[in-house]
Amino acid sequence: MKKIFVSVAFLGLIFSAQAQKYEFQTVTDLEALPVISQGNSGTCWSFSASSFLESEVIRLTGKKIDLSEMYQVRNTYPKKAENYVMRQGKAQFGEGGLAHDVINSVAEYGIVPNEAFTGLNGTSDTYNHAEMVAVIESMLKTYVDNPEKKLSPNWKKAISAVLDIYIGKNVTEFTYEGKKYTPKSFLAMTKINPKEYVTITSFTHVPNYSTFILNVPDNFSNGSFYNMPLDEFISNIDNALATGYTVELDCDVSEPTFSGKYGVAVIPENSEDNKTILTEIKPEKAITPEFRQAEFENLSTQDDHLMHIVGKVKDQKGTVYYKVKNSWGTDASRVANGGYVYMSVPYMKLKAISVMVHKDALLKDTKKKLAL
Repeated sequence: MKKIFVSVAFLGLIFSAQAQKYEFQTVTDLEALPVISQGNSGTCWSFSASSFLESEVIRLTGKKIDLSEMYQVRNTYPKKAENYVMRQGKAQFGEGGLAHDVINSVAEYGIVPNEAFTGLNGTSDTYNHAEMVAVIESMLKTYVDNPEKKLSPNWKKAISAVLDIYIGKNVTEFTYEGKKYTPKSFLAMTKINPKEYVTITSFTHVPNYSTFILNVPDNFSNGSFYNMPLDEFISNIDNALATGYTVELDCDVSEPTFSGKYGVAVIPENSEDNKTILTEIKPEKAITPEFRQAEFENLSTQDDHLMHIVGKVKDQKGTVYYKVKNSWGTDASRVANGGYVYMSVPYMKLKAISVMVHKDALLKDTKKKLAL
């Protein structure tokens, strides 16, 4: 009996040594504004890209400016609507978008602080676009299916009027810190140059160091991506963070091992660890370019969500994770780490659709290969 007791105790010690709860410490932490919530809206693309630009403003000017996410949303919806109508309904229309949609909007319409345009329009203190999108979608289908097959010259004005009601009328002039600005003059003050941002990715179905239009539903504006080998893709993310540049991320969050509640995103080596790996360190899967490509082509990897990479952390074994700023708020009953997700390198390799960076954040050799 004594031998059995000792054996059980010994096994318990082994188990406790192996079952290590995550303990994270900071490796790199670049400046970003506080985590906020996108509410019940599918506008992560604007929340994440706006957060990314906020960090860029800090890097360029030292100023911490809470930028308006909804100003870019307000100016992007007409583009989405036009794309849907002119393609006669054979296109994506919904709440989704990509980071380059914000950059395109910034280039055309400028940028404004949140205090000048909240997008709440006095109806609520949280975002909820479900009704607005349903109304616009029904209008667009009517325009596409109209029996006369001839569009009214007023259809764009009608869409704009709905956006005015739900999000607000576009701001043309405002005062910030005692000075008057237009959206374009405010953009100039921030020193943001939309032409200096590029989107990079890694897939095997197109040549490396070429540009291509990635066929994902939310790429309604046919944004162009630079392609490169997977290891180089990751190395450029690492280089950006190491040299003081934050990174905009588009990725798949549908995996059961992506968890806002536990604040981690990991890819277990064994699927039976799907639950335990959310709280305990477990071996992770080695990700090859071929596996990444296969998961994309069988639709296991999709562009679900956009977030903002602001640094790195490491666990007690020295394994490094990306510190990713989410837009699901900071309610501790729903999210961990104050609203940040710690994403492993295998998860990034497998589930990152693309990242946007300032072109100067790229490795010198990569910039040369891309002719940037």
